[in-house]
Amino acid sequence: MVRKRSAMLTEAEMRLMEILWERGSATVAEVVEALSPEASLAYTTVLTTMRILEQKGYVGHSTQGRAFIYHPVLLRGEARRNALQEILSRFFDNSAGSLVLNLLEDETIDPGELQRLKAMIAEDDTHRSDRAGRGE
Repeated sequence: MVRKRSAMLTEAEMRLMEILWERGSATVAEVVEALSPEASLAYTTVLTTMRILEQKGYVGHSTQGRAFIYHPVLLRGEARRNALQEILSRFFDNSAGSLVLNLLEDETIDPGELQRLKAMIAEDDTHRSDRAGRGE
């Protein structure tokens, strides 16, 4: 039975997903080999984590001989959006504005990123005005 997909990945799950997103697919042995020496995990730990990721709905597998070939079911961008939605609902009452204001208060933003944010806000305002004018 597939468990409900959790929006948040643990740190260990994220490391394994990064490998799968980069490679497209891999066996447990290939994932173990791809881990950096400082982040290395035992084969059985990776196997257990891959099974958990499959139960959560993040990965699937096919078989090649006796080997399971794991592949991501969820794209990196989808995982990011799911995690962000979880953060928005849990900490910011589903308000993207509150999240952005919190980031702006606590973080230094690169001038280029700030300009991009301003352009996105202006574009969103334009779209809202257009929809309001059409009575949507």
